[in-house]
Amino acid sequence: MLEFKIIKKSKKSNARVGIIKTEHGLVETPTLVPVATQGTVKALTNEEVIGTKTQILIANTYHLHLKPGEKIIKKAGGLHKFMKWQLPLMTDSGGFQVFSLGFGKDYGMGKILKEKSDAEVVTGQQPSFLKITPDGVWFRSIVDGAKLFMGPKESIKIQEDLGADIIFAFDECPPPIADYNYVRRSMEKTHRWAKECLKVKSSKKQALYGIVQGGKFKDLRIESAKFIGSLPFEGFGIGGEFGDDKKIMGKMLKWVNEELPENKPRHLLGIGHPEDLLPIIKAGVDTFDCTAPTHYARRGVAFTSKGRLDLRKGMFLKDMKPIDEKCDCAVCKSHSRSYIHHLFKAKEITPLRLLSFHNLYFFNTWIEKIREDIKNGKI
Repeated sequence: MLEFKIIKKSKKSNARVGIIKTEHGLVETPTLVPVATQGTVKALTNEEVIGTKTQILIANTYHLHLKPGEKIIKKAGGLHKFMKWQLPLMTDSGGFQVFSLGFGKDYGMGKILKEKSDAEVVTGQQPSFLKITPDGVWFRSIVDGAKLFMGPKESIKIQEDLGADIIFAFDECPPPIADYNYVRRSMEKTHRWAKECLKVKSSKKQALYGIVQGGKFKDLRIESAKFIGSLPFEGFGIGGEFGDDKKIMGKMLKWVNEELPENKPRHLLGIGHPEDLLPIIKAGVDTFDCTAPTHYARRGVAFTSKGRLDLRKGMFLKDMKPIDEKCDCAVCKSHSRSYIHHLFKAKEITPLRLLSFHNLYFFNTWIEKIREDIKNGKI
């Protein structure tokens, strides 16, 4: 079971420092939750991930269901034992794949639009590669093309077999170009599914989070936060799309967190670039998952105190400085920008590991500083 205690509340914002207690240890919040989609943080060992100051990971229910399958993982003793991870774990519900393999794939977009779009998804419209029904979603397996169905009952059963400390209710993540009526109906469906998830959950050890939807529409976000917040979840996820402007996200988080119970943890799903960290923490978010640190690392991009560096660029060939002179991670202590640039040009796999380590360490160190600033009344 989960316990949450608020240690310090800011007087300048809605930021707070807290402790989440799980069967597999404590998590000091606010914190990043790195993504371990297939039961691993790409390019890193568990020991290396812990070396980046990571406290908790989130794995992907949909992908683990496809391979190796939850039965294999359950037989191994659960996801913790299967992947030999000793610290707390989350699993998402598969709801994000309703978007990413659906309208997200159709229109080539993420949860936040990079530029405004004239396209619109309307009530009754279906994605090309899956079918959303009142009871759940028919997917086509990305492994072998076979049809598979996932609804609240199926998602919870899979997550119980996986055995993570924190699991999420099955939801529909709508696209950022959905019109008001589509988002309302989608939200109402997510609300029905939330109640069904609570009904079918049998595990006493796992904490179940409900997910707030409602898109960029203020009245829907408030309605969803009130509804989900009134149900006996042990924490809350904030999901869905955020339009074409991150300023909308900041406003939306304020609308939602003012309605959610203060004494339960809040998790922002799938958002966490460097420029997002302060705004989402100031809005009262406790945990947030994002692929940015490792996704960018595998493409040669390092996050530093002076901004992003694309170490694949030729300008770094003769640069003998560390990635970030203010960083004390093992990579910055041992390797130069020149060496890492060389490894990328040589098409070695080592730089993927080195940059993934640095980026996660950079994020976690920055958030560690934010926690201290909240404790000291600076934020």
